[in-house]
Amino acid sequence: MLDAFELTIDGGPVEIAHPARRLLALLAVKQHPLLRAYAGGVLWLNFSDDRAAANLRSALWRVRALEVPIVDTRNGTLQLLPWVEVDLHAAMSAAHRWLARLETDVDREAGAAALEGELLPDWYDDWMTDDRESFRQLRLHALEVMAERLALADRCGDAILAALAAVAADPLRESAHRAVIKVHLAEGNVAEAIRQLHRCERLMLDEVGVPPSSRLADLIQHA
Repeated sequence: MLDAFELTIDGGPVEIAHPARRLLALLAVKQHPLLRAYAGGVLWLNFSDDRAAANLRSALWRVRALEVPIVDTRNGTLQLLPWVEVDLHAAMSAAHRWLARLETDVDREAGAAALEGELLPDWYDDWMTDDRESFRQLRLHALEVMAERLALADRCGDAILAALAAVAADPLRESAHRAVIKVHLAEGNVAEAIRQLHRCERLMLDEVGVPPSSRLADLIQHA
């Protein structure tokens, strides 16, 4: 689900038709049982109820044809079975641990790499828009906290990677640039911090016509 859709069974990628991919993606994103009528209506919004229901049955048939249990269809609802692993869920759990200051040694070793992926960036399904933005905000906040926490732990190399990952995900996000500047200052690299400030200033002026807030420059002046 992160960066691109891939279904893997027993360690190997499996090809599956696009309608079935869309169904699996919907179930992975929503993470709770969905009524069949709701799933069909979301995935085939511009179709009649009968046509949407038929398309849903076809997608489910394609999933069942894999002969590996993936979707629970009991009680008139649809959801992924508990043993289906989803990278999106793992990334969200890691992000929440960082935000709660409950990160583990595994989280610290994984660092920014665990949160660099976007939720299916090349998919344009309307139903995914809010979920994609929600995940983007979650990982950006987590990357900024990660940078702060790793810098405090004297792991400035890993901290700067986390901060730069936040900037790469949203170059106009002032708090991401602030995270980069803070890590540079923690290392005593004032010149690097000033360069990052100037990069942020140029980006903001070029793209939105306003400079960043004075809080950014204040970081360096008070260092």
